[in-house]
Order: sequence, then C-alpha cells, then structure tokens
Amino acid sequence: MPKIRRALLSVTDKSGLAEFAQALSKHGVELISTGGTARLLRDSGLAVRDVAEVTGFPEMLDGRVKTIHPRIAAGVLAIRGNADHMAALSAHEIEPIDMIVVNLYAFEKTAADPEATFDQKIENIDIGGPTLIRAAAKNFRDVAVVTGAGDYDALVSELDANDGALSAETHWSLAQKAFQRTAAYDRAIASTLTALPLDGNAEPEVLPATLDLSIPRSQVLRYGENPHQQAALYVAGGGVAGAKKLHGKELSYNNLVDLDACWALIQEFDEPACAIIKHTNPCGCAQQATLAEAYKAALECDPVSAFGSVISVNRPVDSETAALMSSLFVEAIAAPSFEPEALAVLTKKKNIRLLEVAPTEPGVTLKSVSGGMLAQTEDRRETSPDGWEVVTKRAPTAEEEEALRFGWKVCKHVKSNAILYCRAGQTVGVGAGQMSRVDAAKIGASKAKLPLAGTVVASDAFFPFPDGLETVAEAGATAVVQPGGSKGDPGVIEAADRLGVAMVFTGVRHFRH
Repeated sequence: MPKIRRALLSVTDKSGLAEFAQALSKHGVELISTGGTARLLRDSGLAVRDVAEVTGFPEMLDGRVKTIHPRIAAGVLAIRGNADHMAALSAHEIEPIDMIVVNLYAFEKTAADPEATFDQKIENIDIGGPTLIRAAAKNFRDVAVVTGAGDYDALVSELDANDGALSAETHWSLAQKAFQRTAAYDRAIASTLTALPLDGNAEPEVLPATLDLSIPRSQVLRYGENPHQQAALYVAGGGVAGAKKLHGKELSYNNLVDLDACWALIQEFDEPACAIIKHTNPCGCAQQATLAEAYKAALECDPVSAFGSVISVNRPVDSETAALMSSLFVEAIAAPSFEPEALAVLTKKKNIRLLEVAPTEPGVTLKSVSGGMLAQTEDRRETSPDGWEVVTKRAPTAEEEEALRFGWKVCKHVKSNAILYCRAGQTVGVGAGQMSRVDAAKIGASKAKLPLAGTVVASDAFFPFPDGLETVAEAGATAVVQPGGSKGDPGVIEAADRLGVAMVFTGVRHFRH
C-alpha cells in the first residue's frame, strides 16, 4: 500500500478543497497546482508548486494549455513496477505524481443556461482535465484519481488510518468513478453539440441524431411491476424521480409509474386541481375554486377505484385538504409542498408516502422496445376553443364549452381508446384502454357514480362510426369534443344532429399507449 507523496490539484468546484489539501499536506504530500486553485491553497497557508515550475513551460492561450505536457503526463502514467518506465523518468528528471484531484469545467451548467452563447458553450469544453483524469484512471494501481468533493472526507479518514496511503480497492473505486465522470462529460458535450446548430439563429434539434443516456442509479427497488421482476430507480433530476420524500416507506415501481402519470395530468391546470390515478389512468380529476373542493369533486367520480390510488395536486396541501385525504387509503400524494398543519395530519398515517415535487418543463419521453428506444416530445400541445370547429347544427352552450375544455385536458391522460364523461371542472365517468371506442363509451358510462344527464364527452381520437356517438348520447351526454378526420365523419355528424348533440372538432389527436 504505497503512500501518496505528490498530488496535482486543479479544480473548478473548489468546495472543501482547502481542507482536503491541508489533510494531504499533514501527511507530507507535495502539492502541485494551477491558476485559481493554487491561489486558494496559498491563501489557506499551504505550500504549492506551480505546474509551470514542474513543466518548465508557462501557462498559455488563456489557460487552455497548462497541464498537457510530458513532465505531467509521464509522472502520472509511469508504472511504478516497470523498471524501464522508472528509468525513463529518472533520465528526464521527472517526478512521479501519485494523486490527481481534478474536476471539470462546468460544461453541463453552461449548456443548460438559455443565455449562454454558442462560443461560451464551446469554450467550456475541458481538454486538460479529462486527459489527466483518464491518464490517472488508466494507471489506477499507482495513481489515485479524485473527481468529486464528495470523496474527500472518506479519503482523509483512510489516509489517516494508513499513514498517508490508500488501498488498492480505493484506487480501483476512484478509477471507476473517474471513467464514469469522463464518459458522462463527453456524452453531455456530444448530445449538446449534436443538437446545436452552427448558425446561432437556427432552432436546435429536439431529438438528437444519437441518443446518449447516462443516468445514475438512485436506488434498487424491492421488485418491479411484479415480485418476480427486478427493478431500480435512475434519477436524472427533477420531476417525480427527483422528488423529495417527506414521509412514508419506500416507493415501489408501480407507485412511481402511477405518480408520473398523475403528475403529468396535474400539470395541465392553472386553477386548483386534483388528480387521482389508479394503474396510470385517472379515476377522478377536478378543477375547483379551492384545493379541498377539487379533491372532493375528484373523489366523487369513482371512490371505489380511488382506494389504493395515488394523488397529485398543483397547490400546497393545506390542513383542510389533508383532513379530507386522511380518510382514504392512498399509496402516495405528490404536491408542490405541504403546509406544516397538513403534514401533522397526514404523517399520522405511517404507510402513506408524501412527495414534494418541483414543476417540470415539457421535454422528451422515452420508452423501451425490444432492441432499442422510442423517443418523442411530451404531449403538452394546447388547443384553444377559438380554433375548434363546430361541425353540428347546434353549437355548445357556454357551460358545455367550459366542460369540453376541461375534458379535453384530461382525456389525453387516459389510455386509448379513451372516452371521458365530465362536467365543468369534474370527471364523471372514465372509459380507458379499450380495443373498441364503443366499449370505452359503454365502460365510461357504467363506471359513473354521478348522474350522466347533461354531461359532455371528450374522445382522444375520432369516432369511426356513429355507434360510439350514439352510445354517449344514450348515456346522457349533450356535447362532444373529438379530433375529427375520419372518413366516417359525415355519418357521425349526422347522428349528432339527429340526437341534438353539439360536437366540435379540434384537429388534434391525443392517443396514449
């Protein structure tokens, strides 16, 4: 277990570095550094050799060239047990370097900044850092490579326990992290530049030519959809995956899938709203004047199916809403936040999970298929009634139009074929995931616990034949919103006119598979 005698430190993220360097110095480690890192260490009272002193060559090109030099590379790459390597170092008076402490230019942060220019993104591509990291990781048996401040404390403890030395296992673990870091860094650069037009005025590609994914595993789950399947959660940041769990036991695979569907639905609303999801389909959704009223209206749609569901809301959960929710067995509740009084109520239920979720911007959704991945932009397209086409003799009333607008937002989150019965701000019956649109219409009506007379219907895709329209009218619906576009539209319109049903076409389909 060789001791660390010489370390090169050059970091962008300087958090905790001075304390780590002081611990190295305590063990007699010679410190070599560059630029701002060297200044920080000297300001901390540490003796530091400049890289320029080691190489005999000054930094140049605004710091672009500083550590790329044979006296640095050879000191890192030389295999200590190889006599020829060590003889070459001796012949050229090059000293071995036993530790590299390097993190990289914050390219990912710059790339995510909407104000960052093309040239700023290019300039934040680190060259020397990845080279040093890869060299040290390749020679991991002799060189420890440290790429994250999160490792400092554990390394200091091990150095203290081993008189300034690190174990072979630690060297290997650090090397594995190092290669993961450079791989992720290169992927971030490649995916950004692939979608980045040379002409700064052109729009970047949303779906890149090559899909590069590097998402760290957050936790291993107890099992997948079923107990015989293995599963894990990988977190890229934000959304349901990155939610802060405030209370409750570990989330399951199915909880997370349902919560994601629930959270996507609730993002549709600006006014206080509540969504109740079971097996990724809404069994209740409502938008009302207060959150408590929205929860009560959502629950009224199908209180039986709501047992064991997940719930999401788009407002902080208050004490009144929490008291109502506490009477129902639910798996999890997702909200932007929870008021202290609400937490006091809900945390009395030990099995419920409470998640604080940050709103997310529309992005790209992924789904695996055998041999590959499918990628698409999220279905967040808004359609204004101003652009809807009234195709029947009777136009919707103001009340019907309000209900149609609400239903159109919700139906896109119901699995296809989808038929949704609703009133203004409240779902009434949900027909989801059927092979036949007529069956979806019948099931939606049969699931209704509230009166269907005077409801409106939203259909995620067109009615191919009049029978679906006739089914919802027979159930009590008085107005319908659907995309239109079927060869059978004239017959469906004729049936609507015959039955006195107002119908509008949106021109937009909302399949959800």
